[in-house]
Amino acid sequence: MSPLTLFLGRFVGLSCCLMCAVLAARPKASLAAIASMMESPGLILLTGICTTAAGAALVVGHTVWSGGALPVAVTLLGWLTLIKGVALMAAPPHALTQFYRKLRYPEWFRFYMAAALVFSAWLAVTAFLS
Repeated sequence: MSPLTLFLGRFVGLSCCLMCAVLAARPKASLAAIASMMESPGLILLTGICTTAAGAALVVGHTVWSGGALPVAVTLLGWLTLIKGVALMAAPPHALTQFYRKLRYPEWFRFYMAAALVFSAWLAVTAFLS
């Protein structure tokens, strides 16, 4: 397995684990911050720019569709990050708000955080043990 795959698995996995744990530990404050962000087109644009840059860096630096679950997961995460960033920049704010409503994000917040935490923990542990 390449050193880049291991680095990205460790970095992304560990940072996402920490973010999900903190957000899940403070659900009311997290949801209030997210709701506030959704009312700020400038903040959504800035988030989209940063997310697009991170996704593009992952896609350019690591597009590996073979070699096991870890390299494929890192590659897939890069593409999903890039797509999310472009969507944040391109979609009108009301469309993003409707999307989050359809996901029932506030009601399912802890479930979404738990699912992301499990995935990111798997990513980090797999990368650290490889």
